[in-house]
Amino acid sequence: MQSVEVDAENIIRIITPALDQSRHKGQAGKIAVIGGCREYTGAPYFAAISALKIGADLSHVFCTKDAAPVIKSYSPELIVHPVLEESYSVREEDKKIIASKVLGEVDKWLERFDCLVVGPGLGRDPFLLDCVSEIIRHARKSNIPIVIDGDGLFLVTNHLELVSGYALAVLTPNVNEYKRLVQKVLSSEVNNDDATQQVLSLAKQIGGVTILRKGKSDLISDGDTVKSVSIYGSPRRCGGQGDILSGSVAVFLSWARQHIEAADLDSNPAVIGSIAGSAMMRKAASLAFSNKKRSTVTGDIIECLGKSLEDICPAGSCSL
Repeated sequence: MQSVEVDAENIIRIITPALDQSRHKGQAGKIAVIGGCREYTGAPYFAAISALKIGADLSHVFCTKDAAPVIKSYSPELIVHPVLEESYSVREEDKKIIASKVLGEVDKWLERFDCLVVGPGLGRDPFLLDCVSEIIRHARKSNIPIVIDGDGLFLVTNHLELVSGYALAVLTPNVNEYKRLVQKVLSSEVNNDDATQQVLSLAKQIGGVTILRKGKSDLISDGDTVKSVSIYGSPRRCGGQGDILSGSVAVFLSWARQHIEAADLDSNPAVIGSIAGSAMMRKAASLAFSNKKRSTVTGDIIECLGKSLEDICPAGSCSL
């Protein structure tokens, strides 16, 4: 089976909302990142700030109390909620009460968001992952799209029921994360000779979630079709690019959903958003590499997101 290379730039033009004076704050997207702990503060920042740089109006981060001051110090643009807890700070007899409080704090905001990004900088603390599992369940009940990356993939690989059958879920595995998913779901090893059929089978087996398999060419499947995005790209593999991708996919997924609902189309916004997010990340990485070569780091790529979108879709020319 062959994947179909899509015209990703045209998709970006179609779903990107025009900028005009009549729009108000929030209409271009409200994104929330669930992640950030003592060890990892960069990843949630990268995901959240990327969403803003592409064009979302508001970007939130729900993280642990230890991570919050650090993430706040990176940028005043983000709304940071220090509500998550790790096991070391919670006594065994208090876990049920604290878990309920954590969920309550997130639930106050949940209905406002157009998409969640779960996993960047999350860590693997058992109590924290239990709380995040409940957040995913609540988001799913509210029909909020969810992009799963990083340690979020560690969580759902071990608890597939969290996303199984949810068409508004996107999984964005790297090489090792994809290997674990294939082993768990298909009970086999990664087959690069028939990568298209395998990613199709994987998405279908998890009940029609969308999988964005990152690689030389990004493969995107919801279990029905397989699309390929191979334009642009960079040979520089600095850490943090997956976080940019997850924030990018979140924004474009929310825009795709708006467009599809407004035009009454029969399309999968998770697939459309994944295609657009993949192309945007690859174009920004290519542009950054052309300027910085080996010294390219994640911040350089983030700074190229705006120009990359403007090159494809000049402000004011794209519309719902």
